Amino acid sequence: MNRTYEIMFIVRPDVEEAELDKLIEGFSANVTNGGGEVKSVEKMGRRRLAYTVRKFNDGFYILLNVAAAGSLITEIERRLRVSEQVIKFITVRMDEEEKRLAKVKAIRDTKVKRSAQPIAAPVHAPVAAAEADTEEEKKPVAAAPAEHVATDAPAETVSTAV
Repeated sequence: MNRTYEIMFIVRPDVEEAELDKLIEGFSANVTNGGGEVKSVEKMGRRRLAYTVRKFNDGFYILLNVAAAGSLITEIERRLRVSEQVIKFITVRMDEEEKRLAKVKAIRDTKVKRSAQPIAAPVHAPVAAAEADTEEEKKPVAAAPAEHVATDAPAETVSTAV
C-alpha cells in the first residue's frame, strides 16, 4: 500500500551543483525502481543550520514528496544514512496529516461563518419617546425619607408591640 511521505535532507555545503543533481537523481531512481512515485522535488537552496551538524554550519536543503510503500522508505532512509554527502534527514508520513486537514476543513465548511451573515441595522426608538426620556432625566429626583424600616428583618419583629 503506497502512502505519501515527505523526505527532507540536508547536503554538505561543499558539494558541487552537478553532484547535488546527481544525488537527487539517484534517490529518485531508487524510489521509482522500488515501485514508488516521486511527486515533486524541491531544491530549497543553501541555508544556515540552527546548530552545527558534523562541523557544518550551513547546507543545501532538498525536499522530496514521495508516494511509496513503507519498506521502500526504510531502504531510502538507509541509503540517506550511509551517504557521505547527506548530513541530516527526516521523513514524515503525510497521508494521515492530509486526512486530518480534510476532516477539519469539512467541519469548518459546515459551520456558518459570522462574517458571512448580514449585519442587522440597530433599532431606533421613535423621536417623541426619546425627547420624553430626556425631559424626565432633567427633573431632579426627590430625596429619600430619612427613616426607613429594615427589610432583612423578619416580618414579626417589624410590627408594633401591643
